Amino acid sequence: MNRIAKRHEQTRNMVLVAILSALVVVFQVVSTFIKIGPVSITLTLIPVVLGGCLLGKKWGAILGFLFGVVVSFFVLNCTDVGGYMLVQANPVLTVLLCLGKGTAAGFVAALIYQLLSKKFPTVGVFFAAMVAPVVNTGLFVIAMLLFYSDTLAAWAGGSNVAMYILTGLAGWNFLVEFAVSAVLAPTVVSVLRVTAKKKNK
Repeated sequence: MNRIAKRHEQTRNMVLVAILSALVVVFQVVSTFIKIGPVSITLTLIPVVLGGCLLGKKWGAILGFLFGVVVSFFVLNCTDVGGYMLVQANPVLTVLLCLGKGTAAGFVAALIYQLLSKKFPTVGVFFAAMVAPVVNTGLFVIAMLLFYSDTLAAWAGGSNVAMYILTGLAGWNFLVEFAVSAVLAPTVVSVLRVTAKKKNK
């Protein structure tokens, strides 16, 4: 790749990162006010997945980290009431959880795409889009069970905790996030195809 082409690609990547970063922030601001029970539904994973597919694991992780930063902001200032309850229980761990689950979701999604895309690019996108909410929600549920058992019991309101996790804490939220990822994954495929055509010109 000559110097001009390399500079052009770097500029294109910078613009892409800026656009995806703006989408992460906007989507998460909107998502903060969409709740089922005490937990917000995450609509932010698609730009994170798209960034990971287009730019690699590093940028998937960075965009996921940005997602965690925005979540942390709303949690700490009590805009996200459910999240603020976790802050009251353990503020440092709560921020680390917000940052960690987003970063992991972006990184793992990009890794899945990287592993599958050479032979099965479309399948790679779908699996990347599917795995992101699994990682994001899975780490949240694990953390709740390990470190926030009292808060989890309070949210359950006396009902069976395991059933509450399946039907309240993670169930509907996860299904919505998973459905959004499934519906928008073809859009990611289309963007990747257009980007690949431009690279080949």
